[in-house]
Amino acid sequence: MTDSRSTEASKLVELLPGFHCGACGYDRCDDFAEALVRGEASLDDCPYLQTERFAEESRRLGKLLEEIGEVEGTRPSITGVLDGYEADLVLSPLPDEPACREILHPFWSEADIEEGDVIRYRPWGCPITHFARVLDAEKSLLTVHIVGPKHRLGETDFEYKDVGLCLVVGFEGIVSEGRVPNVGETVRFVPEHCMMQKVHSGVVIEAVGDRLRIECIDLKVWAPLK
Repeated sequence: MTDSRSTEASKLVELLPGFHCGACGYDRCDDFAEALVRGEASLDDCPYLQTERFAEESRRLGKLLEEIGEVEGTRPSITGVLDGYEADLVLSPLPDEPACREILHPFWSEADIEEGDVIRYRPWGCPITHFARVLDAEKSLLTVHIVGPKHRLGETDFEYKDVGLCLVVGFEGIVSEGRVPNVGETVRFVPEHCMMQKVHSGVVIEAVGDRLRIECIDLKVWAPLK
């Protein structure tokens, strides 16, 4: 969770019953507070807040959530340039790295891929040919950094191996804009290095602070129902 949202959640925790009973659907009151800030839970989910004993706390919590909602409304949305869909977050490179890490599964290749190689490939579902530098080649998966599409049609100033069509299995990076999701959550996100600034979707497999690993990547993101 970003610093601002952590601060907001901590204010809510001070007013919650603190029983960590799980009746709201979350293991701890601080988890419940974070869900309230994200708009994924309601004060009605806590049975203790509906009692006379916590009436004053419930009133103050409601007021705080209204204030948080007003602030949230002033924050700019994250919108994909190509499709105009709204995303939950922007995924940026890890510190001192040039691009988000992508995990690829090549469908077919005659080349032996090794760490340090530059590959040319097209992600399944994307019309743009990519070039990437291989960070790790383990069995059928390649972890890469994108180095750009600018040489995709003309002559290049470096050697590369052509691996053809690849399935993008996952992304790794840090949340630079938007909210930090929970593990297991399906999110919409824009990889900062994406040349089309298209909204992707996937499932959060790992979250350590603002560092995420997102898998089950899908470029076919549907517009929300009206």
